[in-house]
Amino acid sequence: MGPSGSGQAASFTADPRPKDDGEEKILKVLEQVGQKQGRMANVPMADGRMLRLLAETIGAKTAVEIGTSNGVSALWFTLALKKTGGKLITHEIDPQRAQLARENFAAAGVAGLVTIVEGDAHETVAKLKGPVDLVFLDADKEGYLDYLEKLLPLVRPGGLVLAHNMNPRMADPRFVKAITTSADLETLFYMEGGGLSITLKKR
Repeated sequence: MGPSGSGQAASFTADPRPKDDGEEKILKVLEQVGQKQGRMANVPMADGRMLRLLAETIGAKTAVEIGTSNGVSALWFTLALKKTGGKLITHEIDPQRAQLARENFAAAGVAGLVTIVEGDAHETVAKLKGPVDLVFLDADKEGYLDYLEKLLPLVRPGGLVLAHNMNPRMADPRFVKAITTSADLETLFYMEGGGLSITLKKR
């Protein structure tokens, strides 16, 4: 008998294969960041690959991230945004982490695709304008509901709201209720890595 549950899916998975030099450069930096800077609450590879897949699938032109950290999830997004001609606006409250992210974006050759907004995202998101194709929440878990209420109006119909650490230990029940009980939203949960909610804003 083989392993059960998510272990089975993991046994099917191979490491990402770069399609071109640009992808190879980004993937190489992702590998180096993990080795040199440690985890720093970054998304695991399984989640990063899902972020890229979803962003590229919907042809994201404008993506918004709350919680840059040192830029790992943003780097996964840039794999998609290089192909869609899109841009990422990422918000980070810690200046040191924002600086690390800048260095990582430069090393990966994607600094032109990413704008870092420093400060408390609960306030800085007020300056955003729609339409937004994709939102990724990976910051203060108790703040997810506030981010949702502020950002959902900017998300285009057919756009996505993704939230990280959606597992029983970390998820805010108020946010879970908001994304699973609205007739305007369709939500699924991807539990391979750290737990990711995938919410479609219905057309």
